[in-house]
Amino acid sequence: MFKLKSIDWAPRLKASGLHLLISLGVAALAATLVFVIWYPYPYRVISGGQELFLILVAVDVLLGPLITLSVFNLKKPSRTLKKDLAVVGLLQVAALAYGLWTMSLARPVHLVFEIDRFRVVHAVDVPLEELAQADPRIQALPLMGPSLLTLRPFKSENEKMEATMAALQGIALAARPDLWLPYEGGISSVLQVAQPLRVLKAKFPDRQAQIDEAVAKTGRQTDALMYVPMVGRDTFWTVFIDPITAQVLAYLPLDPF
Repeated sequence: MFKLKSIDWAPRLKASGLHLLISLGVAALAATLVFVIWYPYPYRVISGGQELFLILVAVDVLLGPLITLSVFNLKKPSRTLKKDLAVVGLLQVAALAYGLWTMSLARPVHLVFEIDRFRVVHAVDVPLEELAQADPRIQALPLMGPSLLTLRPFKSENEKMEATMAALQGIALAARPDLWLPYEGGISSVLQVAQPLRVLKAKFPDRQAQIDEAVAKTGRQTDALMYVPMVGRDTFWTVFIDPITAQVLAYLPLDPF
């Protein structure tokens, strides 16, 4: 009759618990990079940063300690045990690096005013072959969070037609580096399409409490704000702006169309 080998769980659980603490510490550092720098509010919601990071944490933080729980055995030769743990650590680091690389590709790089709305542009949206055409004053793919841009006027009807055809093929105007312009150059265009916030409140009387809450965060009165629609990856929000400088002051998860 075969006898089941007894397993000393105490050292395994201790090693796995220590591994979990280390993993959580690394995850906290990764969360700072993701949510403070790459996906600050509201982009963590609009661009799916929260969902991507939860998947990364679920795979990386939990899987490593579980493997350690499985392979840790003080009866193994010291060299073998260290090798096993090193392999587990390397696999976990590789998984984390791949996850962060994926999130960096999906990160928002610009909030661009596009004709009559703001559009969130992500790194993966921008044609890499066109990066060299960006205005030298603009950092094409910033790593320190999204920047605010606008679009220059079309140089000719032919350029306008070409841009329209490209947009129909899936390349939004806001993702075209050759059309980017520092935000200061398009303030008048933003203010031309912006509407008084009281119009939004009249249009959505059932959302007034939510609107008022967003207004309160700006420290302004309703009459001192205007709004412009904002388009994300697969959702619509509303941006509150200053009626003189067009400075973006707040974001509201409300489709104003």
